[in-house]
Amino acid sequence: MYDVAIIGGGLAGLVNGILLKKAGLSVILFEEKSYPFHRVCGEYISNEVIPFLKVHDLFPAELEPAIISKFHLTSVSGKSLKMDLDLGGFGISRYAFDAWLAKKAMATGVDIHEKERALDFRFENDTFELETSKGIYTARVLIGSFGKRTKLDKELGRKFIQKSSPYLGVKYHVSTSLVEDDIIELHNFSGGYCGISRVENNTYNLCYLSHRSNLKAHKEISQMEEAVLFRNPFLKRIFSESEFLFGKPEVINEISFKRKEPVFNHMLMSGDSAGMITPLCGNGMAMAIHSSKILSTLIKGYFGNELNRDQLENAYVSEWSKNFAARHWAGRKIQSLFGSAAASEFGVGLGRTIKPVAKYLMSKTHGRPF
Repeated sequence: MYDVAIIGGGLAGLVNGILLKKAGLSVILFEEKSYPFHRVCGEYISNEVIPFLKVHDLFPAELEPAIISKFHLTSVSGKSLKMDLDLGGFGISRYAFDAWLAKKAMATGVDIHEKERALDFRFENDTFELETSKGIYTARVLIGSFGKRTKLDKELGRKFIQKSSPYLGVKYHVSTSLVEDDIIELHNFSGGYCGISRVENNTYNLCYLSHRSNLKAHKEISQMEEAVLFRNPFLKRIFSESEFLFGKPEVINEISFKRKEPVFNHMLMSGDSAGMITPLCGNGMAMAIHSSKILSTLIKGYFGNELNRDQLENAYVSEWSKNFAARHWAGRKIQSLFGSAAASEFGVGLGRTIKPVAKYLMSKTHGRPF
């Protein structure tokens, strides 16, 4: 039996695993893919995480992440707003960062099982029995960090998965000279918005969220991009004059921003499994890391007999809500200003005319350093 089993080897799963193993607990982690691999993700992390990562020797300085300090926003028609980021962040690909963290976890002693998918679990007699594609395992604590939307969510009957979502996410890596090294750009188009910023190795992450009706109307992703995204002159130029480094885009369907449970049948959710923030706010990665700090601290208290299981679960729900609920709410509200011609024109115009409003909205998308 393990002390802790973790389903999913993204940022939240790996950081939880490292912290808990360093605390002396036995930890097993299951990742259905094999490192390294790409994920649909904005690949921008708010600087709020840097103090925490450095204290725990988890800041990937050797990967030379991009330093991001400026913000560029455009409306559907191409009206433009530029400003400094209040806190700033860094750009790093999930391909590089997840694999780097996985090596750290293995070196720490986390038992990582790649290419092994979690199928189901049961909670009986204060113990979890986890069934995977390769075996049965038992653990005292189970962490779910399996991302935005998975087969396991459906098999477990989670509420959010039962509601259809109208969004899809598309990601590329590109080489381009059209975007400054230290800027994150957000370009609106009808039914969505597209972010682009530098990651490591002078590569740029280009990732967009679109209403699925755009794809339904134009059948192919490339046709949708030409018919819809290219109406924004900034996007047309970036797509037309950049070198695309993937043979085909990474795509995820039915992205949901519905509320999720931080605790489901005694499984503790971390990262996007606990709740996904709108990509517009660009801080899903930072929140995944922060949620790992909160959860691992409470789990250490549980194994130190400072908390019983009910207290552990209630404390985590309370801490998750205190730290992230307002940011999720703000993200949903701010998103209403994007993805349509009228709203994006209004939002950009408001930001250009009344700078304090723009700075206030930006402050709601970044957390405080921890």
